[in-house]
Amino acid sequence: MNTPHAEPRPIAARVSGAAATGAVLAGGAGLFFAWVGDHNAQACETTDGLCFTWWDLAALPLTFATALVVLIVVYKQLGIGPRLAVIPPTLLLAPMPLTAAQATAGFWAATIAGGAWASCFALAAWGRYRILGLSAAAALLLASLVVLYR
Repeated sequence: MNTPHAEPRPIAARVSGAAATGAVLAGGAGLFFAWVGDHNAQACETTDGLCFTWWDLAALPLTFATALVVLIVVYKQLGIGPRLAVIPPTLLLAPMPLTAAQATAGFWAATIAGGAWASCFALAAWGRYRILGLSAAAALLLASLVVLYR
């Protein structure tokens, strides 16, 4: 007898976990970049020319590497898969909505946008909700592009 495939855990809990993870990562990245900016301003205070610190060069790779490791571990625990299809677009396209939210409403808006962005792609991991998740992510991306390039 064939029984329909049932999800072992509710999808709402998984998507909520992804949203919380995205919000924490977005908030952490915002605080880290603010710290790097303050450190750079302090270190380059006496320099009139172009000034780079080690943190300026390492901030973006460190942020992406940390987010990648955290998303892999958390999504494995939540049972969100295939992770190869969910994590790369979550990481590579996230700077657009985060930057737009930061530019218009500040740190907390960027944190909420990070949670919404991660939950949209996590929702797209299941066939039944794929169109809804990708449509929500596309709408968020389009809105952020309008805000950034108007």
